[in-house]
Amino acid sequence: MVQVDAVEQTGQEGAGRRDDGSGIWRAGVRRAIRIGSRPGPWKRGLVLAASALLLGLLMLLHAEIPNRIGGFGSLVETCLPWFGLFIPVLLAGALWRRSASAVVALLLPVVAWLNLFGGLLMDKSQSGSDLTVVSHNVGADNPDPAGTARDLAAAGADVLALEEITPQAKPLYEKALAEAYPHHTVQGTVGLWSKLPLSDTRPVDIEMDYGPLADTKPVDVKMAYNRALRTTVATDQGPLAVYVAHLGSVRVLPRNGFWTDSRDRGAQALAKAIAAEHNERVVLLGDLNGTMDDRAFAGITSRLRSAQDAAGDGFGFSWPAKFPVARIDQILVRGVEPESSWLLPATGSDHRPVAAGISW
Repeated sequence: MVQVDAVEQTGQEGAGRRDDGSGIWRAGVRRAIRIGSRPGPWKRGLVLAASALLLGLLMLLHAEIPNRIGGFGSLVETCLPWFGLFIPVLLAGALWRRSASAVVALLLPVVAWLNLFGGLLMDKSQSGSDLTVVSHNVGADNPDPAGTARDLAAAGADVLALEEITPQAKPLYEKALAEAYPHHTVQGTVGLWSKLPLSDTRPVDIEMDYGPLADTKPVDVKMAYNRALRTTVATDQGPLAVYVAHLGSVRVLPRNGFWTDSRDRGAQALAKAIAAEHNERVVLLGDLNGTMDDRAFAGITSRLRSAQDAAGDGFGFSWPAKFPVARIDQILVRGVEPESSWLLPATGSDHRPVAAGISW
């Protein structure tokens, strides 16, 4: 009995040892399976990686986005600089998920954004210029036109363009600016004040009055809301053709999306006028109600270049004045060299004045 009990006990202990070994082996296998099935750094965050690639492609191929449905292409191009804000958000998500694939994918939108806007991050302005020009949408609802005029006169510009001049405010601007600017012209709702003589002044038809009844309206009725002019400024370096324009407004509408019909029609008409301009030296000042990334201005930007892009510091956002998010007030040139471009302090308008120094 003693021997039998000993054998049985020995057998039970051996079985226990075998069970313990088998359990350890099975636990190890399960652990290995869990580790092997856990996504690695290249497999984690695939949604973030795909989002980064889509963001980069959106910025690279923005010109290919169709504009037929709700003006989506123009809307994207208007907001294009702000797409860069998604990059740090996606980067934070990639680091949180420890996703190598998402971090690498973010290189595409970073390179695309820097290619589009990296040059604007540097101060390209130069000291000195032959002529200083200023453009300002003074705002139809400006509560203090006279004060705005005094502020603009104090800036010391040689040529000053104003847009959205109402009939009520017109005499106030003329009176406040008369001493600093002996030469001026007002054509409808836009005007130009100059320290230098003006000649060959005329309105420019940007097709604000459009449709079958447009030709039936008297000239004085059309002129009341004319929004563009052309004049010649006599400088010491020769004649300078100056255009002042206030293109049609844009709207984001529930049914129509980004509605830009009036503005786009005006941009095309203005581009034709500039294309027909014989003077080699041209300056365009005005509220164009759009950024120069928008395809609607291709006809203009193919002939003129932005003073802000060439000689500014930063994006130069001009609207709305309290928290500017877009540069829709422009100074564009041809045949002269932009030396500097900057924003003036806010006035009673919902736009910031824009200024540039140019040289021959």
